Amino acid sequence: QVQLVESGGGLVEAGGSLRLSCVASGLPFSNYALGWVRQAPGKEREFVALINWTGIFQTYGEPVKGRFTISRDNAKNTAYLQMNSLKPEDTAIYYCAADPSVGVLHTAHAEYWGQGTQVTVSS
Repeated sequence: QVQLVESGGGLVEAGGSLRLSCVASGLPFSNYALGWVRQAPGKEREFVALINWTGIFQTYGEPVKGRFTISRDNAKNTAYLQMNSLKPEDTAIYYCAADPSVGVLHTAHAEYWGQGTQVTVSS
C-alpha cells in the first residue's frame, strides 16, 4: 500500500519559515517525481513546486519563486519543502504528490497523494 505522509505544518507569523516533509512508503521512491500542491479555503488547488527523480530539476509556481525550495533525499524516501518569507496568502493545506511523470505534477492528476498538512501564516 502506497502512503505519502506530510508533516511540518503549523502556525507561523508573516516573514517566518517552515519546512514540510513528505515521507513515502510502498513505492519505488527514486522512480517517482514529487510535487507540492496547496489549496486555500474556497480556492482551487494550486501548483507549488516539483522535483524530478534525481533532484537535479526543480520548478516552482510563480507565487513562491525565490521563497520556497523543494528537495528530496532518496535514501530516506522523503521530500521537503523549505518555505521562507511566508506571507498570509501562503495559508493553505499543502499536499504532497508523486507520479512517474514530471509533467503530471503540474496538474491534479498525480498518481498518489498525501492527506495534507495545514500551514497558517498570521499577519
